[in-house]
Amino acid sequence: MAHAPRTTVHRTGRAGVLAILGILVGATVVGAAVTDAATSGTGNDARARLNLIAPAGAGGGWDTAARELQTSMRSSGIVNNPQVVNIPGAGGTIGLSQVAGMEGEASTMMVTGITMLGAIAINSSDSTLQDVTPIARLADDYDVVVVPADSPIQDMEDLIEAWTANPATFAFGGGSLGSVDQMIISQLARESGISPSDVNYIAYSGGAELATSLLSGTIKASVSGNTDFAPQVESGSLRALAVSAPEPVESIDLPTLVELGYDVSLTNWRGIVAPPGITDEQRTELETIVSEAVETPEWQSAVERNQWTDTFLVGDEFSRSLEAETEFVNGIWAELGY
Repeated sequence: MAHAPRTTVHRTGRAGVLAILGILVGATVVGAAVTDAATSGTGNDARARLNLIAPAGAGGGWDTAARELQTSMRSSGIVNNPQVVNIPGAGGTIGLSQVAGMEGEASTMMVTGITMLGAIAINSSDSTLQDVTPIARLADDYDVVVVPADSPIQDMEDLIEAWTANPATFAFGGGSLGSVDQMIISQLARESGISPSDVNYIAYSGGAELATSLLSGTIKASVSGNTDFAPQVESGSLRALAVSAPEPVESIDLPTLVELGYDVSLTNWRGIVAPPGITDEQRTELETIVSEAVETPEWQSAVERNQWTDTFLVGDEFSRSLEAETEFVNGIWAELGY
């Protein structure tokens, strides 16, 4: 799939080096884990030891979901020894390629979501979510549009006015290439009469870096997960302008982009997949483990604390949802010229 030739995308050199190191370390850890599973004798001992792969760095949305699941499984005794392994890089497609190569490994699952679908398209990934086994959809998260609190931009109308005046100099920050953040920004550009290929988009690896860049003036605005910016918004250092949800969210006191007249509403859903080649019995066991985990008080608390929306689907229902989401995301990037 060809890239739009004029899109301006920047990466920091240090962040790139750290991402590469993270990939190498993560790959080594997961390789060791898979070797251990292979020598355990059964390959079907997920209740005893389960690897939860977060295909991103620590502190991001996928990592948060993985660690909340880990806590829920451990606290309620669903899994004796759940471990979280981080494999950052390329919008989750590095982790995806690792999992796609773990044929028949039934003691590993990976967090996924809409950002991975976008990254597959943007990066022309050799591995897709058709190469792994769908297990469950967990919950939906929402992106918010934010600016520094000392910015002259007070609302979305101000933002669009400043942005359309000179898109080339208006730096917009978000997550990895293909992320839901970039999708929202690109769609918002289209809605505002800006060619998505003219967007000055700067990709970051996580919410902490985005907040720092906003406060330093490196970027003028950002779109990312609500929980990424919540501490800075609450402290008054950042100003939130709108939320990307399709309808108002009770726990987020912001207007939706739709309410403000922009036909943009994407949710950052989180899901769980397993390696290919597992048996029906093994898949059912993993589905049961996740189903039990989301019923725990610990998980319910996590949903409330992180301001997620419970959209749990399991098994074939999730498989059908994943097919629809893949078609939807591919349509977005095709429409935007990728």
